[in-house]
Amino acid sequence: MREMLLNASKSYYVGLINKHIANVEILLTRSVGIGEHQDIQQSIDAELDKIAMNDDKLNIIMKYFERKEVDATAEEAKKESKSK
Repeated sequence: MREMLLNASKSYYVGLINKHIANVEILLTRSVGIGEHQDIQQSIDAELDKIAMNDDKLNIIMKYFERKEVDATAEEAKKESKSK
């Protein structure tokens, strides 16, 4: 269950990052067709802020919540040695 929730969270943040990257690409390549954005640079900066925020959350999950394969192996070895 834990891994499923972590994977769902990671997928969610990757999806949001890709969404905001696409928005920046649209602003960079098709800004003429977007009439409501008078300040293109401000809109790009807002999208970059959203990318940075979601990237930070993704990195927090990977750094603090994902169990490393080495840690998992070490924990199993400890449990086995205690049970003997």
